[in-house]
Amino acid sequence: MSASAFRYPLNTRHPGPLLALQDEIQRRRAAGASRIGVIGFSAGGHLAGLAALTPTTDIRQSVEFAVLGYPITSMETETYKPSQLILLGENPSPELRRATSLDKMVTASAPPFFLWHTAEDAYVPPEHTYRLAAALAAHQVPHTAHVFAHGPHSLGLAEGAGDTAAWTALAASWITEQIGVPAHVR
Repeated sequence: MSASAFRYPLNTRHPGPLLALQDEIQRRRAAGASRIGVIGFSAGGHLAGLAALTPTTDIRQSVEFAVLGYPITSMETETYKPSQLILLGENPSPELRRATSLDKMVTASAPPFFLWHTAEDAYVPPEHTYRLAAALAAHQVPHTAHVFAHGPHSLGLAEGAGDTAAWTALAASWITEQIGVPAHVR
């Protein structure tokens, strides 16, 4: 198992960041990766979710699981407008807002998701995680959702953030389950 960081293009309209991530996923597959998961936080969580949920007939662009931390999941809500403005521009159509809202993109064929958020997040309220979790549940997509009581936005690994710091151990266990590593190897 290996991991890498991908720096996607910022201040770029949709679908630019998604196309860049799909290209990176294809490069990883060409390099021999048989199972790919995506992890993203905040706007990066939105991008990781787009990569996991955007329909594709090219298996080289597909992902097997997604881990999203305090993600922006809906472009239909009025929360965190800066991200919507950067990604969709001024006055995006209702159709574009819906087409880029993760909770509206979920189908029964979506990969498993691990979601985490904090109840105190003032920039991206936990409503975003609740909306996506509800859509995953409605389509019977395997998922785990954790909303921790305390912590601001942008916690990253949440080291030293009390109970919220447990998200990394929970996610590691969940990822191990997703990739099917036998218990004796863990």
